[in-house]
Amino acid sequence: MSEDGFHVHGPHDHEIEHVAEHGAHDPRSGTIAVATAIIATVGAIFSYMGGNTQAAAGIDKNNAAIKKTEASDQWNFYQSKSNKQNLSELAAVLVAEDKRAGYLQEVERYRKEKADIKAAADRLEAESRAWDERSEAEMHQHHRWAQATTALQVAIALAAMALLTKKRWLEWGMFGVAAIGLALGAAAALHA
Repeated sequence: MSEDGFHVHGPHDHEIEHVAEHGAHDPRSGTIAVATAIIATVGAIFSYMGGNTQAAAGIDKNNAAIKKTEASDQWNFYQSKSNKQNLSELAAVLVAEDKRAGYLQEVERYRKEKADIKAAADRLEAESRAWDERSEAEMHQHHRWAQATTALQVAIALAAMALLTKKRWLEWGMFGVAAIGLALGAAAALHA
């Protein structure tokens, strides 16, 4: 208070005086604060899991690319053998009769080698597809974790607004959105 008895209250002074006179205990505030701490903790776990599945998806995608490259190498090798087979077939037609048998043996050898190379290339392509599918599944799970984390972050924001405004509907909204976040986290954990 000033010397002449005139005092101007700041916007927060009235609230401080009210708390001093009547106490600050609002049981809902404590509940919201504890719920916010729990939501934040679960959100941190969900965020970690989301990052973990994203990293795993990246590794799986990299493995798919490696297998695809190995398959491509095999297909290039197959093409090389096909070219040699074609040249041997042409030579068998063009050379003298006494040299023809040797070229026909080469044709048969290349045909057998190509079969083995094709089998290896097909196997590597199948492995690449399997890694791609695994990566897609990991990314789906990552998206679930991200959705769950986002819902929990929204719930925390609603909790702050509920504490500041003392609006009951915001408090219920916080619990509702947190429940949605937990459900999405459960779906992520179950790979759904």
